[in-house]
Amino acid sequence: MLLRQWMKLKILPIVGEKLIRGLGSTLTLTKKGEGPTLDLYKKGQSIIFAFWHGRQLMMPLVYQGKGISILISRHRDGELIHRITSRFGFRSVRGSTTRGAKSAQRELIRQGRQGFDIAITPDGPKGPRGTVQEGVIHLAKMTGLPIVPVTCAYSKKNFFRVGISL
Repeated sequence: MLLRQWMKLKILPIVGEKLIRGLGSTLTLTKKGEGPTLDLYKKGQSIIFAFWHGRQLMMPLVYQGKGISILISRHRDGELIHRITSRFGFRSVRGSTTRGAKSAQRELIRQGRQGFDIAITPDGPKGPRGTVQEGVIHLAKMTGLPIVPVTCAYSKKNFFRVGISL
């Protein structure tokens, strides 16, 4: 392996996990509207979590279920995301609308029926951003699992009184 590839696939997942955990330890994580999700869990129900691209950074720190399978693209960047999320104990199903859609969908259906939660970005890799594609709807029909929209948002905070804004 080239040194660059080795670093990306061996070192960056460790660094990525540490950065997420480190950043998370500096934030006040507030959950809003989680009551219906917790009610579903109390009934033993698995869930399809749907969140937009770019809104998932802190999700590993707030997930409370018993096991989750995340749809991650087969793209090179997807491999890095897979390796980071696996460090949090999450499963990956590899595929997207453009690569491996059918096999990924079959695997997500299988895992959803086995009791795993599923995480998916319903706007798909090609977008348009913020527009739900039909895959998540089909997944819900085939598994009988409810779709729960989730998001993660951040706001600026003045960290020092000298005017530095983070």
